[in-house]
Amino acid sequence: MRLMRSILTGLGFAAALTAIGVASAPTIVTPDTAKWQPVPQFKGWEMAPIVGNPEKAGAYYAYLLKAPSGGAAPPHFHGMTENVTVLSGQLMVGIGDKMDTSAMKPLGPGSVVSIPAGVHHYAMAKGETVIEVSGIGPDTTTLLHK
Repeated sequence: MRLMRSILTGLGFAAALTAIGVASAPTIVTPDTAKWQPVPQFKGWEMAPIVGNPEKAGAYYAYLLKAPSGGAAPPHFHGMTENVTVLSGQLMVGIGDKMDTSAMKPLGPGSVVSIPAGVHHYAMAKGETVIEVSGIGPDTTTLLHK
């Protein structure tokens, strides 16, 4: 009886993981194999999906962003918490409604910043920079000045 209960519990758990979309194999993305595509809001920036769907409400997502040297993300905010990890290059970040390069904080590889929903912020790449962005969707970006 205990064995049968354990087997049924295990099968139920496996079915639940399959139903919520848990992968059965690791996802591996390298800068060379990434499927880069332009980011319309930020001139010269490119993004590549890693896991999940940033547009799906309540779902975890992660993607890479690549910015050219001097590439700017003008003042904007998100409807959810945005988690950013700098993988290469240097990301300059600032808080506020206007881009002020003298007030930006440099973040190098290994640096992590978590920006709460609704916080107005901006960024700029110093040298080509690659970051990972992750969060719980939907991932929305609202520019402050169009």
